[in-house]
Amino acid sequence: MERAVSCEFNLDTACVELKFADGSMISIDTIAVENEVADNMYQRSELEWLIYNQPLDYVNVVLSGGLEKYIHGTPQHRLTD
Repeated sequence: MERAVSCEFNLDTACVELKFADGSMISIDTIAVENEVADNMYQRSELEWLIYNQPLDYVNVVLSGGLEKYIHGTPQHRLTD
């Protein structure tokens, strides 16, 4: 993959979209992700905060397979593990 040039949440599709310099794109369906990993409204709220405020961190956590660890972890260890 090439260098990422943008990462943002698309409100129309409810997807976080990561675009690369070569024109390729990764689109993550945030609703599907929430339905798989979030057990309650507090976990959904944590994910939504990350989606709206730090979409690149959201992509990194999802693609690294650490999303369940993120929502069950302590705040100070969320993005450093």
